[in-house]
Amino acid sequence: MEVFKKTKGLTDAQFHYCPGCTHGIIHRLVAESLEELGVLDKTVGVASVGCSVFSYNYFNCDMVQAAHGRAPAVATGIKRAKPDNIVFTYQGDGDLAAIGTAETVHSAARNENITIIFVNNAIYGMTGGQMAPTTLPQQVTQTSPYGRDVTVVGYPVKVCEMLSQIDGASYVERVAVNNVRNINKAKKAIKKAFQNQIDKKGFSLIEVLSTCPTNWGKSPVDALKWLEENMQTYYPLGVYKDKYAQEENK
Repeated sequence: MEVFKKTKGLTDAQFHYCPGCTHGIIHRLVAESLEELGVLDKTVGVASVGCSVFSYNYFNCDMVQAAHGRAPAVATGIKRAKPDNIVFTYQGDGDLAAIGTAETVHSAARNENITIIFVNNAIYGMTGGQMAPTTLPQQVTQTSPYGRDVTVVGYPVKVCEMLSQIDGASYVERVAVNNVRNINKAKKAIKKAFQNQIDKKGFSLIEVLSTCPTNWGKSPVDALKWLEENMQTYYPLGVYKDKYAQEENK
């Protein structure tokens, strides 16, 4: 009996990610969802700038590279020009929640019929581990060696909580990939976000809490534990907005 089979949604290219990084898991969940929905041949992904900058090598669909932070704007243009295509962005927290904040907020406000996969590992990974908009209070990074001081640099940006207050956003959920149970829930959320786009329900964003063992200075196992004990406490998992489900329950 076949227990596991590699998804056709991924190419045969070997991931470049650090050992223990959970980008690979998230890639697989996205690719599996697209394959299971039967839309791989009409999907266009938009790669961001960050650790996932080479995601165009891994997803077995058409891919476009966007400038730093501009993935939602690029995705908007593609979707409006080719409304029958499935369009998604794959972005880290430095890309989406810093330089790309405006593009994210306004694509949600316009309820663009796109899907955003937002990977939050609470740090700038590719550039060496600096403090990110999502870095936790008192978290030590290369640019906050004594811990994030919220009295000086402010509090972390909670993307799901923020976007859930925007009228245009249709579906916003935060998930994690630190254990089997959460991975299964993440797969369900990601697949639903793509199904929403197929059903023309508008803007969907799935925030995925992810690890960065290298820049956190932890082993892969300890990083998973740190995510659960610290990130999930500050960034609670769950559905923050599901416009159509709320309308159906009225």
